[in-house]
Amino acid sequence: MKIGVPREIKNHEYRVGMTPAAVHELCGHGHDVFVQSQAGAAIGFADEDYRHAGAQILPDARSVFREAKLIVKVKEPQREERALLSREHTLFTYLHLAPDQAQTNDLVASGATCIAYETVTDSHGRLPLLAPMSEVAGRMSIQAGAHCLEKSVGGRGVLLGGVPGVSPAQVTVVGGGVVGQNAVAMAIGMGAQVTVLDRNMDVLRNLDHLYGNRITTLFSTVHTLDQAIVASDLVVGSVLIPGASAPKLITRDMIRRMPEGSVLVDVAIDQGGCAETSKPTTHDEPTYIIDGVVHYCVANMPGAVARTSTLALNNVTLPFVAALANKGPVRAMKDDPHLMAGLNVSGGKVTYREVAEATGHPYTDPESLLGS
Repeated sequence: MKIGVPREIKNHEYRVGMTPAAVHELCGHGHDVFVQSQAGAAIGFADEDYRHAGAQILPDARSVFREAKLIVKVKEPQREERALLSREHTLFTYLHLAPDQAQTNDLVASGATCIAYETVTDSHGRLPLLAPMSEVAGRMSIQAGAHCLEKSVGGRGVLLGGVPGVSPAQVTVVGGGVVGQNAVAMAIGMGAQVTVLDRNMDVLRNLDHLYGNRITTLFSTVHTLDQAIVASDLVVGSVLIPGASAPKLITRDMIRRMPEGSVLVDVAIDQGGCAETSKPTTHDEPTYIIDGVVHYCVANMPGAVARTSTLALNNVTLPFVAALANKGPVRAMKDDPHLMAGLNVSGGKVTYREVAEATGHPYTDPESLLGS
């Protein structure tokens, strides 16, 4: 298999689809790997490291897409990258298509086979390729939120953990999944008062077992959510419906009644955000203010800690990349229904139901495209 690793071009995105160690592994299986020059340079992976691992270094993305059949990335392909895709390509990366009509349309038009990290499953129904970035984003949400509470960036001027004689900040985490669990851990570690809401009682029981009376767990209803939000200094939105747009659980009215200078960190922004006031931002301009509330809605939060994120991501993607390369995409997906669950677009068809419903494309069962 000819595998291509282009340099990421999204705003302040320094992660890379494959590390030199991953390249070495695949070259050892007899595959050819083409890496765009400087693809990993920003996080300490020099072109020479990739050459030493067995890769061929190419000068630009066009050359990589021309030579390779399997494209391994981190973030969704930007418009100029989508123009390089053809029916011969298999794209393996984060896609987050449900809220992105333009990208969905372009991928359908390309005819490429597009497998999304975020919908690949495992035998327990979890999302193993989303998990490491959710862990990073959950931890970063508290770090970013603590900074946004500082007066110089529009916040209330509240220290997350307080000091002796002064109450700590009130942090509310909406959603107790991987992002939420990591946000809770960081917030507790920084000394905040933490409330977490979820509609899964097993999730709430597990958090209660871990932290006891150091946190408050609430079953999420419109009433409990409203009460928690409007009393918060920092709200972390971490709601996920796999492959679908995030539900707008946090309303404009809730935002309006939050304290002046409080902060919302919407980690669900990749899937459209879970607040009515959320819109994607970048690391260049990470925040904006609506109704006195600082909104942090960076769509590639883990890109800020790109080396850690790249290493964590490669740990979980490498076995799937190896399967796609060793068996070919069709056989790899037929042999592994969890990998097949990642197939979002193929041959001009949308093969993930929630993406089809969100974007208005007809849904096609992926098994019918792969054949017997």
